[in-house]
Amino acid sequence: MQVEPETAAVIDALLPQIAFEGWTSKALRQALQSIGQPPEDAPLIFPGGAADMIEAFCTLADRRMVEAAEAEDWSARRIPARVKRVLEIRFEQNRGNKEAIRRALSWLSLPPNMPLAGRTTARTVDAIWHAAGDMSADFSWYTKRGILAAVYSATLLYWLTDTSLEDEKTLQFLDRRLAGVGRIGRIRKRMEERFSSLRGFVPRRAG
Repeated sequence: MQVEPETAAVIDALLPQIAFEGWTSKALRQALQSIGQPPEDAPLIFPGGAADMIEAFCTLADRRMVEAAEAEDWSARRIPARVKRVLEIRFEQNRGNKEAIRRALSWLSLPPNMPLAGRTTARTVDAIWHAAGDMSADFSWYTKRGILAAVYSATLLYWLTDTSLEDEKTLQFLDRRLAGVGRIGRIRKRMEERFSSLRGFVPRRAG
């Protein structure tokens, strides 16, 4: 899903309205009016209603996160530190959008909306890994993204309730989660090495 500059401007105007009206057509009409666009254009911009609005917001947040990460100097950082920094950028950029994100998560948690929740989470996690410089294309591509999806989801929920200065407690929480990921990664690597050694093993027949 691509977000054009004109649509990005609508999303930026929409976010402050979400705290009062939720992800609704009323909020969208108010956002359009606030930037001088006809409110009656709301169905044309996001014909799918809340689903389209939330997906566009998530896509825009992914893009802005990646763009900011591209300006970082990663040369002295290992992958875990890069992942942490990318997530830190994500939270920095969205501190003013907590209520909109909270309402989006509430909407996405409804059973009919869970496929969209899965897609947006998968795209965000993939964007985080790419922004951190991970270009793996083997089996680890799936395991890394599955593990990070769990870390990101847990940290996002913690962040929504964090009132500490500059997300300090959230980053400490993230450190603990990433430490666990490091242990899982080492276990996974040993298991992959064992499976790899077994591929060339052909048992001898008895007799």
